Amino acid sequence: MSQARVSQLAPALGAEHARAIIGYLRAHPQAMQQALTGLPLARGRLAASLAAYRAGDAKEATQLALSAYLDGVEPIEPQLNARDGALRARIETAMGAYRTAVSGKAALPAVTQRAHAVDVLLAQAQEVTADAAGDPAATFLGAFTILVREGLEALLVVVALLAFLRKADRRVEVRYVHAGWILALVAGGITWALASYAISISGAGRELTEGLSSLFAAVVLLSVGLWMHQKSIGGRWQAYLKEKMAAALDRRSAWFLFGLAFISVYREVFETILFYAALWNDGQEVWLLGGIAAGAVTLGLIAWLLLRTSRRLPIGKFFAASSILIAVLAVVLAGKGIAALQEAGWVSVTVAPVPHIELLGIYPTWQTLLAQIAVVLMLSAGFMFNMLRGRSAPDALPASTTTRPEEDRA
Repeated sequence: MSQARVSQLAPALGAEHARAIIGYLRAHPQAMQQALTGLPLARGRLAASLAAYRAGDAKEATQLALSAYLDGVEPIEPQLNARDGALRARIETAMGAYRTAVSGKAALPAVTQRAHAVDVLLAQAQEVTADAAGDPAATFLGAFTILVREGLEALLVVVALLAFLRKADRRVEVRYVHAGWILALVAGGITWALASYAISISGAGRELTEGLSSLFAAVVLLSVGLWMHQKSIGGRWQAYLKEKMAAALDRRSAWFLFGLAFISVYREVFETILFYAALWNDGQEVWLLGGIAAGAVTLGLIAWLLLRTSRRLPIGKFFAASSILIAVLAVVLAGKGIAALQEAGWVSVTVAPVPHIELLGIYPTWQTLLAQIAVVLMLSAGFMFNMLRGRSAPDALPASTTTRPEEDRA
């Protein structure tokens, strides 16, 4: 193998220099890793993956393809997002489809075609990001959009919990929600301190953390959404509030609120911190901090508007609106969770003819779509069951006798 590599380099470098270079790289393999980073590393691993597949080693080809994304593409995603987010999304999908073709032992011509398509996209990304480092506008915009995009989902969950507890006059339990998201930010600070270490050794671990926490949050929000919808039917919300006004939430429920607030915020903080750690090395720290500050102010204004609006909503409508919001978030997180597991290599990728809408967790793959469709079907069935049960329940009171007094006090 070494002789073959020497023969490849000899025409350009001469046989003697080629042997010296190959000998040095064999003695110091870390030198190649240090020389190739980012997109050049991704393209090199992709080429090595295709070569391994041609040699009949599908397992090695799959591992190299996964490394091409996790070690080559993911570290430069912040810069690429700031310049061309659509290109970054196409690269993710194309690389996932290539991995699926390799692991599924597709025909060599089809695998070669997919590898070529990925390499073309990576070459475009190299051009796009060639001057990204040191660009103040790109750094500021990247920092701002990352925080707003990643923080909005967590903000909606926390605001919904706080608004619900205030509607139910459960001021004590509000502390658990605040403790959850504050602790998540503290944990995020620790993540920042460890980010450079994590980035260098655990690309798959980052995606697994995001994917599994997203799916966990989706399952929890699915149950919470169905529960809130049930309480919005007929007079059930009134009976529920009377029960909770007479007795405080038990400790288990309070810690459940804490856990939901923590996991919802930390899953977003985790990814955001790793993005910022990558941008921090571009030498534009002031612009990065400016983008973070602008994003934080934007999220603060959104939170203030949502809490102010929720106070004015009649409590029956509040339960209904909250159930719909949380149901939508469950669908979004289901899609994002599966997409993260695809990037980690845990789930295969089959391209689907749908647009990529990251804000809604919609990705052009059948696996993410089927997961979201499953959540939608469960929510639809649950909402329908709640409505039928509410109509037949003997304790459901007419809206004219149940809503006005409580709504006036709200």
